[in-house]
Amino acid sequence: MAGLDKSTPTPLELKLHQKSRVLEISFADGKRFELPYEFLRVHSPSAEVRGHGHGQEVLQIGKKNVEIVNVEPVGAYAVVLIFSDGHDSGIYSWDYFYKLGMHQEEMWQEYLKRMEEAGASREAVIGAFQARPKSK
Repeated sequence: MAGLDKSTPTPLELKLHQKSRVLEISFADGKRFELPYEFLRVHSPSAEVRGHGHGQEVLQIGKKNVEIVNVEPVGAYAVVLIFSDGHDSGIYSWDYFYKLGMHQEEMWQEYLKRMEEAGASREAVIGAFQARPKSK
């Protein structure tokens, strides 16, 4: 991940909308994407979610109400999103944000299909892993 794909436009602005749980990102080519926190969490580029090869992806369940509690820059090419469930190992490059924005609908539909096939829920399960308390 050393650097950017030269064809990916430069991001101009990244905003968190906490009430609607949406990350808004605008690029230099005029494209603007609104990516729900849940979508970003279940499509984290981390090995914990994606596995270490095709077919090793781990279905993320119970993430409907997840929040982004912090954003940390990684050089000039990416950020780490810190989620309210403690997940903080995904490095979201500008390339990856652009890909997510361009393919959001089909990726979301595929996720919902996988959830249905697994009989899983987007709702958090009571008694399961509890979110870390937010630091003040």
